[in-house]
Amino acid sequence: MASRSTRILEAAARVIARRGVRGLRVEELAAEAGVSTALIYYHFKDRTGILRKTLEFISDRADRYTTRPAPDGEPLSPREEVEQALLLELQDTAEVRENSSAWGELRASAVFDEVLREDLERSTLVWVQEVADLLGRIRPTASAVALTAAAERLTALLEGLSMRWLSGTLRIAHARTLLSEAIDAEIERLGR
Repeated sequence: MASRSTRILEAAARVIARRGVRGLRVEELAAEAGVSTALIYYHFKDRTGILRKTLEFISDRADRYTTRPAPDGEPLSPREEVEQALLLELQDTAEVRENSSAWGELRASAVFDEVLREDLERSTLVWVQEVADLLGRIRPTASAVALTAAAERLTALLEGLSMRWLSGTLRIAHARTLLSEAIDAEIERLGR
């Protein structure tokens, strides 16, 4: 069962990334996942359930590709961990493009969908707290308020850079440079 629901969520992320939330049709999702529409409704109840679980799925998937161990097995410094957690969101791979596109679509849809907005708020708060915790390992004397504000600025910047990259208005290398410079600026600011 878990493999079927995972297959459906993978397909939902692909469809949303390709056609947007408004373009998500359960029939198309069923065809993309290779399952029946009845099975989709069995697992997710309704369209809102599909969207909520897809948001959770893409958040979990982003966690997996942004928290990889170092290739040489050496532990990362706290600074390297922050950079990895953020910069790996800007990779020109099919998985990251798909995840970032779907996240952007779900975020935009949350403007009009209160249930999705609550789920997105929870996911964003978790993400901000994870980044704040990483920043706190670099600047342990910084206040929780300052760490959270720095994490909010960095994650908001990353979302904006990602949308510009995905829409073709910003090259990925430049987006990564801007984000890296912002990380340096926030770490310096926290040290004051």
